[in-house]
Amino acid sequence: MSAELQMSSFADESSAFPYRAISRSAIVSVILAVVASPGLLAAFLPMLGLTVVGIGAALVAFRSISRFPDEFSGKGLAMLGLALNAALLVGGATMHTYIYMTEVPDGYTRVQFYELQQDDAGPDRPTEKAVDIHGQDIFLKGYIHPSSGSGVLKHFILVPDLGTCCFGGQPKSSDMIEITLGGGQTTKAGLTKKKLAGKFLVTPAAGKVTDFDNNVFYQMRVDQVK
Repeated sequence: MSAELQMSSFADESSAFPYRAISRSAIVSVILAVVASPGLLAAFLPMLGLTVVGIGAALVAFRSISRFPDEFSGKGLAMLGLALNAALLVGGATMHTYIYMTEVPDGYTRVQFYELQQDDAGPDRPTEKAVDIHGQDIFLKGYIHPSSGSGVLKHFILVPDLGTCCFGGQPKSSDMIEITLGGGQTTKAGLTKKKLAGKFLVTPAAGKVTDFDNNVFYQMRVDQVK
């Protein structure tokens, strides 16, 4: 009789406090916020896109917990994931927009590297845009090609992306700019994107650069580098 009463008491307690699983979507939402956080750095900007998925996961968690309150818990975790992802998305987008709007020094014109590149199917020669901006002060971003050397550099080859930089073999002539830093400036070699401001030149005769198969017909005399 005593054993039956104990079993009945245990069953009543189990009914009063049923086991509820933590919503997987809530957990995923928080994890995505952590994974997306490097997106605050310019080099990892695309990772901010994960915050949109994180917000969606949090909303799915809220829906599951609301529909099946006896089966799922984790509302607080979902709220945390929603808050973190929303803060990263809004804060990161605002920060990167501000940087983009203010990064070009006065007196320089922003030029995108792709405007200087020829299509793979076309002749490898200066583009119309390159000819138009010859002799002008421009602002440009790119990566130092590893063949330019290591350590501290004041003269190097700039390429448009990491694919060309590290995995694309020998870059085409229109994928390269020969950079010379002025005013005693130097910069450290590496895989980080460089921001340069200076005078852009298209050379009348393409020149040969050590360790590169193709000639270089773009040059840039840089006043500022970051």
